[in-house]
Amino acid sequence: MNRASRARARLAAALCAAAVLTSACVSSVEGGGDERKAERGRYTFGKVGRQTEAGEPVRGGTLNFVDYAEARSLSPAVTYATGASGGSALAAVYDVLMRYDTATRKYEPWLAESLRSTDDSRTWTLKLRDGVTFSDGTPLDAAAVIGSIDWYQKNKGADTALLAPNLARMDAPDDATVVFTLRNPWATFPAMLAQAPGMIVAPAAYAEKEFRPIGAGAFTLGTYRPQEEMVLKANKNYWKGDPYLGALRFTWPQSDRARLDALNDGTADVAYLRSPEAVDDAVKEGHPGEMTLTSVGSMTTINTREGRPGADLRVRKALALALDPDLNTERAYNGKGLPGQELFPVESRWHSDVKPLGVDLDEAKRFLAEARKDGYDGKLTYMDGTDPVGRANAVVTKAMLERVGFTVELDLVSSIADRTSKTYVEHDFDISRAAAGVSEGDPYHRLQSVLNSRSHGNPGGYANPRMDALLAKLQAANGEAQTQEVLDDVQTLFNEDVPLVNLGASAAFTAWGDHVHGIEPTDEYMALFGEAWLSE
Repeated sequence: MNRASRARARLAAALCAAAVLTSACVSSVEGGGDERKAERGRYTFGKVGRQTEAGEPVRGGTLNFVDYAEARSLSPAVTYATGASGGSALAAVYDVLMRYDTATRKYEPWLAESLRSTDDSRTWTLKLRDGVTFSDGTPLDAAAVIGSIDWYQKNKGADTALLAPNLARMDAPDDATVVFTLRNPWATFPAMLAQAPGMIVAPAAYAEKEFRPIGAGAFTLGTYRPQEEMVLKANKNYWKGDPYLGALRFTWPQSDRARLDALNDGTADVAYLRSPEAVDDAVKEGHPGEMTLTSVGSMTTINTREGRPGADLRVRKALALALDPDLNTERAYNGKGLPGQELFPVESRWHSDVKPLGVDLDEAKRFLAEARKDGYDGKLTYMDGTDPVGRANAVVTKAMLERVGFTVELDLVSSIADRTSKTYVEHDFDISRAAAGVSEGDPYHRLQSVLNSRSHGNPGGYANPRMDALLAKLQAANGEAQTQEVLDDVQTLFNEDVPLVNLGASAAFTAWGDHVHGIEPTDEYMALFGEAWLSE
């Protein structure tokens, strides 16, 4: 494998892991007489549930967080920083330059003091707060910010694929100022500084061969036993003041049901939930917390490369018209979830009046018949995991496609590493299940990843100059009206060209006990614990 292929593989590994982690879990494929259509409108997104009056903050104690996935490394260049992949642990150690305020729907300065752009969104000026230091006592200044982001890109952090083509240079006119000069207008550039690139690591962290997790966050690494627990201890020199909590403990139960049970029996203070059934139960039980919507939370990736069935638009349209999101949800998720073909569901601020293709079995058969006339044999493979969610989706997908005339062979792969290699390096699949996890704060980020012809995160090899041009317009779109106009055009072209099949959105729930206070949600469904505390 050459150097470029290795770089693509490393970036893809993080992206593929995130796609797997952001797919909703399923505990049972049994539907029977309990099958029903998903209820829409039952979720409120943002802060939910009733929380008692907090009173005065209390110091001390350990907050127990049963998280979704383990951060095997506290390096932002290795672990993909989302709430579903250990990102909250990274944010606790490094903090973020910018924070996404889920209530105001804006990116606000956090570790930074301010971030301003020129009118064309090509030049962004970041001002740093006075007196902020890393946990080793060294200053978090402009040189440290530039050094950290350079280090992140050189080590192929997951967002390098988006950042590197756009970032022309970084300059430090003084110790408290960083000027980012971009190659293209980028209205949502602040999102990058609310995610992994904005988790600034100290120069000492990467000065030697072995990385050390040194940041300016509210916590530092205490102890870590892989697959058992990670304990972070309070950083008494935190820039917002000595944290109220004495420690933050992460564990990773195997299922959402186990996480919810731990929250209910008091062995956990906070639980991160993604399974539609567990999320529904937690909401019904009245747990306070933060509910997060992500669009394209379940999708069928189509390999559109030459020689694959999906290279034929007629085959792609037959797939889209045959795959029924409601039926998939009934059979695989007991009727719970947010199914739909539209890129942004009715719950989203970006929901479009442009209707998706819809489900039409007769039309699917017609397109497939046309492709058969030109020599296509109707055969394809479907790749998924061997876990319960993979098996459930494989069964229902095979059934839906075979009812319109496809012949489907299942390729169930247990290892995420093997799925990464087959998808991003070998391109050895016809269709497969994944997720994009498009956020409300920055829809450009993940749409660019899965739809741009040059993106390492585009597993299907989809390439359309018209889509690339629309994504460039989306990147530069300033304000909600411009963004919505472009997203409407993206949905229109999506219907016409079918780069993949969207099956629905997902709802993630960071739920906590009534005694937990001060958690701040941020981008990519992560949480900040610098001002959290436990009441007695």
